[in-house]
Formats: sequence, C-alpha cells, structure tokens
Amino acid sequence: MDSAIEIKNVWKIFGNTSVEALNAIQNNRISKQEALEKYNSVIGVSDVSFDVKKGEIFCVMGLSGSGKSTLVRHINRLLEPTSGQILIDNEDVMKFDPKSLQDLRNKKIGMVFQNFALMPHRSVLDNIAMPLEIRGISKNDRLDAANKILDIVELQGWGNKFAHELSGGMQQRVGLARALAADPDVLLMDEPFSALDPLIRRQLQAEFIKLSKQMKKTTVFITHDLDEAVRVGHRIAIMRDGKVIQIGTPEEIVMKPADDYVADFVKGISRLKIIQAKSIMQPVEKFEKEFGLISKNLESVHENDLLNKLIEKSSIKDEPILVINNENKNIGIITQAELLKAVVEGSDG
Repeated sequence: MDSAIEIKNVWKIFGNTSVEALNAIQNNRISKQEALEKYNSVIGVSDVSFDVKKGEIFCVMGLSGSGKSTLVRHINRLLEPTSGQILIDNEDVMKFDPKSLQDLRNKKIGMVFQNFALMPHRSVLDNIAMPLEIRGISKNDRLDAANKILDIVELQGWGNKFAHELSGGMQQRVGLARALAADPDVLLMDEPFSALDPLIRRQLQAEFIKLSKQMKKTTVFITHDLDEAVRVGHRIAIMRDGKVIQIGTPEEIVMKPADDYVADFVKGISRLKIIQAKSIMQPVEKFEKEFGLISKNLESVHENDLLNKLIEKSSIKDEPILVINNENKNIGIITQAELLKAVVEGSDG
C-alpha cells in the first residue's frame, strides 16, 4: 500500500540556538537536560520517522508533554522542523512556497482540534462551509456541499443554529464536518474528543470509525488515551519525551510491548477485542505431534476471530478450539490453558 505521509528523521528543538543544540545532541550526545542548561533549548520532537498508508488511521499516543501534538503540527507546517523531511504523496512539503503551502492547508489537509474553534457569529452551515468560502467557491455551491456533510455527521435540521445552541458533542461534529467539507485527502485530528464526557466520547469514536470506513480518509489521530487509540487506530505510535518508542497494530503493542514503559501502558487494557486467534494458537502439526490426531468434533473459529469470541466458543465444550483460515483449512489449536494465559496476561494482577 502506498504511503500518504512520510516523516523522516524529524527534529523540533525550541529556542534561539536550536541549530547549535541539535548539532550538540547529534554529535556530542548531550542529554535533554544538558540541551536546556547549555543552549536554553527544549527538545519537542526527537528524530522521529514513520509512514502513514493511504486510507489508514494512524494514532500517535502519549502522555502530556510527549511531543505528539507538536509532531502533528509539522505535517501541515504549522510548525517548522529544526531538521528532517515531511513528504505528502511523495512531495517534500518543506520545499513548498507560500502559495503551495496555502493550497496544501486549504485543499489537501483538514484539521480537527480539541477545542472546537467554531465562529460564534456564524450558523452551523456557515461554519462548515468556511473552507470552501476561503477557496472562493460560490455561496450556493458551498452551502450545498455543507448540507451534504451535515447529513453525513447526522446533524440534519441544525444547520441554521449557532454554536452556543449545540451540545459539546454536536459542536465537535461541526468541527469534523468543517474539516471534511473541503474533501481533503488527509485529516489531522488533535485529541478531538478528549474534552467530551465519556459516553459522548465513545459515541463519537464509533461514528468516526464508521465515517472513516465510508470516506477512507488518511488520518493522523492524536490521543493520550490508549483505549481510544486501540479502538480507533489501524496502527499506533507511542511517544515519550519526543521520541517514538514503538509502532505497531493494537494487537502487536498489547502482545509484544517494546519496553517497560509501553508494558505499563497496556497492562490494564482489555484484550478481549484486540487479540486474534492466530496470535495465541499453536500449529496443528505441533499439537498432533504432542497429543495425537485432532478430534473432528471440535468447535472452530476463524484465525482473525477475537478473544471474546474464543472465550464464548470455549464455554460450549471443555475441549481445545480449532482455528481455520479463509480456505477452511485447519491451521491451529487453542487449548484452555493458552486461552486463560491470553486473558490473564492482560490483567492488572
């Protein structure tokens, strides 16, 4: 799959002597604290590289101060990196002149912030149509487009209301609709749901997942909440102190944390809707070598079925579960012991 976004060795160092500080960091291996003391420079992003595939939801996750929001603002050059490359559809955005950069922000990239940033004196429809107004599109055409997006985010009938008349969740939908109105290739979402209460937040996560499948936008989604990252993201990058510690699917990060920091993050998360059968099964050949031929009457699951379904199947019979692939071929066995281990290793105990 082609990459929509490529981040290559990006550094962001804040301070008037950032170039000197970067040189000392790279050549003399000085620490974050030394950079602050010697150069009065703060490391925001530290040698970050990753790519985002077309149509992928790529979550960047970390605690406050980890560098995730700083990083995302480099993609559309709201912040300029101290060093490194940023490519969108194989074009180096660092080489864009002001006109090309304006086109990038107005046409190719949409951004959704944590604070809704709606214009209070404008109606919902006018707020949604703003990116098209900036492009110089006629009023009738932009309002037609805004009305269609209004339906997509399920705010029919609210177009003539003002922001203060909407709940927080509805305002965030307007923010998302405004980003979508320009039909961008890429969405940058910086903690878009974190200001909302948990119930509304989960509802909007579900709606966003549904919307993403429908519209297939490449999305970089910033969050400090691992549960949200696991639920929303195809892949997750975990950041700490400006560095990317690990990149992987939710399952890879939960099953094989890169270090103790990541392990602490994933310790309390439910594995029931993350772990797949193929990740905990043992091959059929190995099982038969140890225990003999497999019974033909075993309950079966698909290799991509999740842990919660495996537990459900296991409760039917006190026997191992057979794992099959798309060709209906027997490829693995999951014993009760392996199932229990998969559940227990995800607990706090």
